[in-house]
Amino acid sequence: MRQSMGRVGSCYDNAAAESFFAVLKEEIGARVWPDGATARAEVFSFIETFYNRRRLRKHPEWGYLTPLETRQRHRQGHTLAA
Repeated sequence: MRQSMGRVGSCYDNAAAESFFAVLKEEIGARVWPDGATARAEVFSFIETFYNRRRLRKHPEWGYLTPLETRQRHRQGHTLAA
């Protein structure tokens, strides 16, 4: 992982990235993998199986839905007219 950088004095520049990496570090921890390919595969698996599909957005504004459910509802409400 690389350190994120933003403008000096602006904590909001990287808020989304910092939030994601905080969750990633909390869930995966400080494991040591045998090689980079294994590390990439586990991080990808975490993102696709948990972060995007099962993690609940813990806020009433999002209806306590997963990001996938939020996108699906958004798409249903914005279907193209024929």
